[in-house]
Amino acid sequence: MNKDFTSTPRPTFKRTLRRISMISVVITMTFIWVLLCFASVVTLKQYAQKNLELTGATMSHSLEASLVFNDSVAANETLSTLGKQGQFAAAEVLNVHNNRFAYWSWDPEDNTDTLGTLVSRWLFPVPVSQPIMHNGNPIGEIRLTARDSLISHFIWLSFAVLTGCILLASAVALALTRSLHNGVVAALQNITDVVHDVRTNRNFSRRVTEGQIEEFHHFGEDFNSLLDEMEEWQLKLQAKNAQLLRTAMHDPLTGLANRAAFRNSIAALMEDLAAKTHSALLFLDGDNFKYINDTWGHAAGDSVLIEVASRMVEFGNKRHQSYRLGGDEFAMVLHGVHSEREVRHICAALSQQFIRPFDLHNGHTATMSLSIGFALAWENASLEALLEQADRNMYQVKNLRSKQ
Repeated sequence: MNKDFTSTPRPTFKRTLRRISMISVVITMTFIWVLLCFASVVTLKQYAQKNLELTGATMSHSLEASLVFNDSVAANETLSTLGKQGQFAAAEVLNVHNNRFAYWSWDPEDNTDTLGTLVSRWLFPVPVSQPIMHNGNPIGEIRLTARDSLISHFIWLSFAVLTGCILLASAVALALTRSLHNGVVAALQNITDVVHDVRTNRNFSRRVTEGQIEEFHHFGEDFNSLLDEMEEWQLKLQAKNAQLLRTAMHDPLTGLANRAAFRNSIAALMEDLAAKTHSALLFLDGDNFKYINDTWGHAAGDSVLIEVASRMVEFGNKRHQSYRLGGDEFAMVLHGVHSEREVRHICAALSQQFIRPFDLHNGHTATMSLSIGFALAWENASLEALLEQADRNMYQVKNLRSKQ
């Protein structure tokens, strides 16, 4: 069972290509964005780690005097001063006996930077330890828990910059791919238009225009070469068909339209009410053609038939159409006649065309008359009646001549 797929909606190649390009760009740019964000966070972790270690080293020098003089109040003040600057979340100072000497931590209720807290915990899961030295000997240790107030700001800024760059790059990439895709779609549309025209309208003279893309240009040239061959083949086929049609509808000896063409023409005439009202049919039959044929041979008879056809065509000009029905039987369809009297006058004038002797092309001449019978198209309701009347009238004329 054949299925009709023409009613099924299909996305166009142009729309499909754009969807694919957009999806590809979005996936690619998203992957790049994630990769850059990960690289940025890793870089940030390394930077913050070094910064916290540097802070610890600096604070160890500041706390050295407090440990030497066992001044915990001064140590707490130092931790509080630096802690309020947002350098760390908590700081603990241990003495040489590993006992807490000083401690400071930020108030969680003052924290409004949730992202910074989460990032700090992820970047620095354990405190950074830094020894406190005096004259080359350790006298204590400082432990710092990260809380960089600039972390969240830096991350937001980094993400914003990366996102903006990715969006800009995506827009540029989409513009470039759309431009390239438009070139591809235009080239394919050019080819498909030609293919559709050739298939639908059999227009083999159509050609693919020159393309901007090298591969499509070569394809178009090859396709045009194929169309050249197909057009040449079509022209030969049309010429052969025209020749076959002419052979089928024309008498090979005289060149007149034959019986098949006559039947088609007279049938169409009887169907055309307007043309029927001013048309008539003549049947012509040679009176002594058999004598010429038997006396001088078939070549001489053919010469007579050819000359009869020539005189009929000359007489009818472009107004009346002549036919050879077979042997020495001919027909003529009259157009533009409006009365029986006019038709009889034409019949008499046509008979005069055959009074002149016929050249047999063998050094001899011969005379041959033709009996002409007519029928008026507007007086006959059917094709058969028209043919029968013309044939009957033609034989009446022939019988009268034979009695003379």
